[in-house]
Parts: sequence; structure tokens; C-alpha cells
Amino acid sequence: MDPYSKLQQLHDSMEKMTKTIESLENDILETLKENTELKVENQLLREKLDKLNNHNEPAVKTQSGLESLKQIYDSGYHICNMYYGSHRDPSSDCMFCLDILDNFGEKKNVKRDR
Repeated sequence: MDPYSKLQQLHDSMEKMTKTIESLENDILETLKENTELKVENQLLREKLDKLNNHNEPAVKTQSGLESLKQIYDSGYHICNMYYGSHRDPSSDCMFCLDILDNFGEKKNVKRDR
């Protein structure tokens, strides 16, 4: 086999591997997104269950929505609309996620003031 054919064959193999890697990355991102959504849903269901179980008992303070979002964000996942559920670099902040946390906190404080 001549060198050009070997090079072309190698190039074709690299393209195929690149497409496989891209496909795997997309699958992993979808899985991470679904995992984050399930964590949020699970937390909300636990809070609802606690409320139902403690309906006749003294109210037990459950984790607020803001605390849940902070926990998800702090564990390295986006909570913003643009990248929701995708993994983020924990060493850098996402301005979209932080904006949501800030606005959520402001709305919560406004409700308390009324």
C-alpha cells in the first residue's frame, strides 16, 4: 500500500473516531442533564412527601427551592436556561446561573417583606 493510501485510511479512521467521540459527549451531556432534572424532581417530591407526612404534626422546615438550586449549582451543574443540567467547571462561575440565584433570592425577600 502506498503512503498516500495509508494516510487517507488513517484520516478516515480519525474522522470516524471523532464522530464517535462527539456522539458519546452528547450522550453524556444528555445523561447529566437528565440526572440533574431527576435530582431536582426527587428533592421536590421528598419535600412534598414530608409535608403530607407531617400535615398533622408541627411543621418541619424543609429545604427551600433556592437551597436546592444552590446545592445543584455547587455540585458542578448549570441551573440556567442556556445550559441547564450540563456539567460546568467548578472553578469558574456561570453568570446566567448566578443571575437566577440572585433573582430567586430577591423575589423570596420581596415576598417576606409583604
